[in-house]
Amino acid sequence: MYLTKIKYVILILFIAAAAGRMSGQEVFRRGLEQHPFIPKGQWITGVSVSYTQSSQDNYQFFIIENLNGDTYSFKVSPMLMYAFQDNMAAGGRVAYARSLTRLRNASVIVDSETSYDINNLYRLSHTYYGMAAFRNYISLGNSKRFGLFNEMQIQLGGGESKLLNGVNEDLTGTFERNYSLDIGLAPGMCMFLNNYSAIEVNVGVLGFSYNSTKATTDQIYVSRRHYKSANFNVNLFSITFGVVFYL
Repeated sequence: MYLTKIKYVILILFIAAAAGRMSGQEVFRRGLEQHPFIPKGQWITGVSVSYTQSSQDNYQFFIIENLNGDTYSFKVSPMLMYAFQDNMAAGGRVAYARSLTRLRNASVIVDSETSYDINNLYRLSHTYYGMAAFRNYISLGNSKRFGLFNEMQIQLGGGESKLLNGVNEDLTGTFERNYSLDIGLAPGMCMFLNNYSAIEVNVGVLGFSYNSTKATTDQIYVSRRHYKSANFNVNLFSITFGVVFYL
């Protein structure tokens, strides 16, 4: 009798396992199909350009008064990738960024007894980047115009900047040289305008960043700064728009 019960238990477990396996197969076969959105052998090239400029004349904001100065920033980033398989592409991009800030004078007024004056501040920086990237495209149903992609990025960068403050005998300056390493994921969406060109937008959501900076002040004092960060959130400052050509 005891052996018979054991046989029944084993039989029930076997039937449950078989049913679970069949159910798992049914869940796996949902009917989701991936259509070739980017076919094998296609070259992908494009460029992203951004430029901002502003000028202030006796500008006032919160505790800042009598702000006079101007600033601009510029960045260009060409890209080249190759689709080695349907919906999969690998390649890279390079980038150059430059920014300039000239502050003639400004006053920081906290209250009637506390205030600070800033005069003759000048900062210039330029940075170079090199990136290796891998993309996996996802078609939206049978659509050939809209698609999603996930881009894995490994980026190395380096640059220089100089900061000057004061004039004549009161002039002081700091020269900085920095290096950076960034690893991240940047999902995005592309919309084809015709058979060969598309508009893309992507945003970083996951990444690791390391930055090392060496600063020399007045050619005498040397300092070093190291910065590390890891995040899993939507970085609104990393949103990138660009025009891409599929050849």
